[in-house]
Amino acid sequence: MEPERVERSFQQSTDQKCSSAAGGMVATAFPDATRAGVQMLERGGNAVDAACAAALALGVCEPQGSGLGGQTMALLHVGGRTIAVDGSSHAPALAHKSRLRSRRSRELGYTATTIPTTLAVLGHLNRAYGRLGWSTLVEPAVRIAEDGYRITPLQSRLQARERQGFLKVPSRSGARYFLKNGTAPYASGERFVQRDLAATLSAVASDGIEAFYRGNIARRIDADMRLHRGLLRAEDLAYLPEVIEREALADTYRGLTVHTFPPPGAGHTLLLILKMMEHFPAGRLSDGTPDAHRLLAEIQRLALIENRRNPLNPHTFHQLQPWTEHTRQRARSLAGQIRQGSSPQGQSGARGHDRGETTHLSAMDGAGNVAAITQSVNLVYGSKAAADGLGFLYNDYLEAFQYDKPTHYYNLRPNGIPWSSVAPALVSVGGKPWLVAGSPGSQRGFSATASFLSAVIDGELPISSAMSQPRLYVNVAGEVSIEAGRVDSAVLAHLAQAGYGIRPREDYAFFLGAIHAVLQCHTKDEYQGVADVRRDGTAEGLP
Repeated sequence: MEPERVERSFQQSTDQKCSSAAGGMVATAFPDATRAGVQMLERGGNAVDAACAAALALGVCEPQGSGLGGQTMALLHVGGRTIAVDGSSHAPALAHKSRLRSRRSRELGYTATTIPTTLAVLGHLNRAYGRLGWSTLVEPAVRIAEDGYRITPLQSRLQARERQGFLKVPSRSGARYFLKNGTAPYASGERFVQRDLAATLSAVASDGIEAFYRGNIARRIDADMRLHRGLLRAEDLAYLPEVIEREALADTYRGLTVHTFPPPGAGHTLLLILKMMEHFPAGRLSDGTPDAHRLLAEIQRLALIENRRNPLNPHTFHQLQPWTEHTRQRARSLAGQIRQGSSPQGQSGARGHDRGETTHLSAMDGAGNVAAITQSVNLVYGSKAAADGLGFLYNDYLEAFQYDKPTHYYNLRPNGIPWSSVAPALVSVGGKPWLVAGSPGSQRGFSATASFLSAVIDGELPISSAMSQPRLYVNVAGEVSIEAGRVDSAVLAHLAQAGYGIRPREDYAFFLGAIHAVLQCHTKDEYQGVADVRRDGTAEGLP
């Protein structure tokens, strides 16, 4: 792979989906959030400041994906160190299977939420690695909430899609905040103002994250939960464990170093996909033929089966030595199965957890620091219940726990943590950061990221082209979701003949994730950024 070829062929776009700049770059899922990140760079902040401000802003202008009621994870490269910051949400002390017997109780309403960690993580990042003051980082989010932003066509469609869920919550608290007049989706282009959320953010800006976890906001959350028979209490918020810094996972792909997120994230699965790909010629993976699509589908399917069958304990994973050799051995074995004709034909299995949503952002600064943040309220618009008077949605992460295997690492227990598919990737060349990327979409996220990395490294495509390539995702049962209108009909026929079920998706499908990536050129003084055409985002840099 020649970095020069990738960097030289990059194409900017007028819609800021693809941008270049000299002093740093931010790529997020919404223009206002991207601008918030760039403003921090303009004020002398670093990549961590930019990422924190953008993450807070996304909670305002992309509420379907994240917010103050959710969880946040981060992958950083700061001062020459690469660190994974684990902000897993935790189950409340009252959470027990007997209280959550129905699927609905785990997905909708007040019983579905875990202890939010977004502010705990962003506060930690600011204290440990940022340059700017906390209130400065929160300021753009307050402004966006007060002044409002324009609803996008995507948000209007998602509100229409999720409307019935909002209306099923008896209090209709989420509907009052996020549907027009509490009943209908906002039309594209309508201004959406969130005054209660602005007041909450202002309190957090002036009083710090302690206001949320131990102050007046915590007391109001407690009262709201008690009124609606939710499980979260002030004690849960006050005793939230400290954010954990973990050693990032690292391995190589085609000679390049890839850092990613350890358990409870899914970086090990991303690396397994890459190591399996490494057993096949780069040209065979990137030539766009029907066989290339079949190969990519089967690699994804087998890696996803490994992910579900062999969950890894996040607290003891670091004791597994050497984990890289284990991954390489499994990759070699699974690649051998594919060569022998492995396919889903005649097989069956659970569909797996592929309904979750997230948001991802990437940032780099002129000093070489990198910040990648993935955060979520779990399903689209979370639990559809909102904190009364506070303006944010509660997450529904209790849906992401295991419920029928008491010895499972992610089985529901008080203070337990849920499954996570977070898998951002930081690619280095010659020991220096080169490319950082990630995607939302639960398991579709690490699938999209692996495909993007393969397009760049195997296909030597610029990130402007790699981001928009036709995409597929396959679940453990062999059902392939694919942008059918963007691939040759021979691809679909070949996959079907090989035993895969075909689930056609619309062109540039929301379902198939969204790459937000930044590249620091090694052959010229330039940063390049992309925001996926499948979502509302932009990439913008510091001149």
